Amino acid sequence: MSREDSLYFMFYQRRHLCDAVLRVGDTEFHVHKIILYACSPYFRNLFTHWSGPDCRIFDVTEVSSDTMNLIIEFCYTGFVPVTEANVEELFVTADRFDIPGLMQVCSDFLESMLMPENCIGIWLLADSYYYPELRHKALSFILKHFEMVAVASKQFPLLPVHHLIQIIQCNQLLVKKEETVYEAVLKWISYSLQERAKYISLLFPHVRLALMDEIYICKNVMKNPLVYLSQDVRLIVLKTAKAIHQHSTQKFLKTTHWYPLIPPRLPPALIYAIGGWSNGNPVSTIEAYNPCTDHWVNLTFTEEAPRAYHGSAVLNGCLYCIGGYDRVTQLSSVSKLDLKMHTWQEVSPMHRKRCFVSVTVLNGFIYALGGYNGLRRLESAERFDPKRNQWTFISSMHERRSDASCVSFDGKVYICGGFTGMHCLATVECYDPRTDQWTMMASMSSRRSGVGVAVYENQIFAIGGFSGTERLATAEAYNPVTNAWETVRPMLCPRSNFGISVINSCLFVVGGYNGNHTTMEVEFYNSQTNKWTDARDMAVSRSALSCCMHYRMQCSRWRDEKNASRVKHNVK
Repeated sequence: MSREDSLYFMFYQRRHLCDAVLRVGDTEFHVHKIILYACSPYFRNLFTHWSGPDCRIFDVTEVSSDTMNLIIEFCYTGFVPVTEANVEELFVTADRFDIPGLMQVCSDFLESMLMPENCIGIWLLADSYYYPELRHKALSFILKHFEMVAVASKQFPLLPVHHLIQIIQCNQLLVKKEETVYEAVLKWISYSLQERAKYISLLFPHVRLALMDEIYICKNVMKNPLVYLSQDVRLIVLKTAKAIHQHSTQKFLKTTHWYPLIPPRLPPALIYAIGGWSNGNPVSTIEAYNPCTDHWVNLTFTEEAPRAYHGSAVLNGCLYCIGGYDRVTQLSSVSKLDLKMHTWQEVSPMHRKRCFVSVTVLNGFIYALGGYNGLRRLESAERFDPKRNQWTFISSMHERRSDASCVSFDGKVYICGGFTGMHCLATVECYDPRTDQWTMMASMSSRRSGVGVAVYENQIFAIGGFSGTERLATAEAYNPVTNAWETVRPMLCPRSNFGISVINSCLFVVGGYNGNHTTMEVEFYNSQTNKWTDARDMAVSRSALSCCMHYRMQCSRWRDEKNASRVKHNVK
């Protein structure tokens, strides 16, 4: 609050120089017209167009005196104490009085309150008063947490039918299985069966039946009385069952008439597992993982050459594969996959061949650090500017290292562990692009070559690797503020040279080498439970792969492969 605002507020509190009285029931508020005039078009009209020049007393209805007091306080100070008890009435009254600043304050508070129990009420409130920003955020929360919302929200059965349709028709609805959507629809109808049974023909076309298990459809959907008694719904179910049967023997689903029956639920983010070493050879395999459904899909593009021990990064909607090894030579080449156009393109190669390279993204640049050129381990580092299609050397690291792993955090690049050619490393270095200098940081508690490093929960996690004598399952976390490492819960299985990525507030490790063979196993760590949990295996067992995460992939290949995979699974 400015000095001038505080002075006006003091005058208001002491009733000095007030030129208007707002009367709310038996309560009178002595105010300054100019303050409310400047804050609200409603009061501007009240003081000018809706009253004479000599009018001093104005009756305000349909608002409580407590809320009116808060409205006036906001007009004078720009601040107001918002609570769970008063936020809805404040929001509604701010809309009536056309006070955008107060509506934004209430909107921010409501957004911070979002949880499965209340998100539907907040969504409907924002929808009723046409506040699109809050409406979008509340709907996004519902879509992301639908499985909990359908169970925990007392407001879910009270949804108007057109709002329920808005939810279940959305491609961004996140459910592990489509059966959840079907059961939620039945729950909504059953809440008032006689009144709502007629809506099943409106709701059912938005349930992705072809994503459901075939046995479940036969045992539950087809035998449900609501389905059986509705001719329209019965035809939808029969059409879907027929389509599943017709396509069950096909390797891929390429006929376009299939898609209206099985439009995909698009994940907000995917983990890509790219390339690697399998059965004694580098591979070009690319698999994409949807954490919402715990499902892998093969997205391999035939034009991409096999490579292992490479790095990868996503920048500006493109996936970059950097360096590595193709069984013949160490690579300096860089390939770029446009995730919208689904096409590969070669970009400028690095200045050095780099196998076992460490890669990260910072401030719009891709950094490639260390590695092995076929003759020696490297301390050199370079970065790529995609706008200029050019690699530029940066200062060299203090130590030569291949098989390390790096991340960007708080405007700097951190690289951990690795191999010098003689021994495995526990050391950590930090690069500051503002000074172009490397600084040695606190070392890890274990030597780790083939380590996986990721930023998770505002710390840098270093996981697994090879100590020089054994593969590790251990993990530790670095706090840049204290420059100290602490031990965290170990993985379920030891591994080195694996992929690592963070998605949906969980840290995933993918594939790798367990000391005996490559693995297709995947597990993830959740800091909320402090547990590692097995996830769905990849289709291809491999080490020396690279993983990265990308938001909102809109990929027809994802749809085709996922649909084919689901149908083949359903008819087993």
